[in-house]
Amino acid sequence: MMALYTTQARVTGGRAGHGETSDGLLKVDLGMPKELGGPGGATNPEQLFAIGYAACFESAIRFVARKQKLPLADAAVTATVDLLPNGEGFKLGVSLAAETKGLDQAAAEALVSAAHQICPYSNATRGNIEVAISAKAT
Repeated sequence: MMALYTTQARVTGGRAGHGETSDGLLKVDLGMPKELGGPGGATNPEQLFAIGYAACFESAIRFVARKQKLPLADAAVTATVDLLPNGEGFKLGVSLAAETKGLDQAAAEALVSAAHQICPYSNATRGNIEVAISAKAT
């Protein structure tokens, strides 16, 4: 299968390191959050995952709305990412709260459900981590 887009990122120093994308557009210092015993003051992998998933999921919502010719006026997604214990290791949990404008509640719920079926992040995580989705028509 031919890739539609490919990117790379390199990190040195893990959670207390530095990461950059190959094109140089994203350069970020990483830090352990205070909640995990670190100093805080820098972003962490869970925050980056939350931003990526929220952006991708909102794009999926807009894509489905255009495809179905729905009167979506606006949308927003809040992604909550939990780092959870998993035996000797860790796992993630995700909650996606979508807000839509221009749709009634039933249409918003149907739209968000359809977006969850096509979003690349949702497809990558399906069966691997728990993802809860919700929709709110505003």
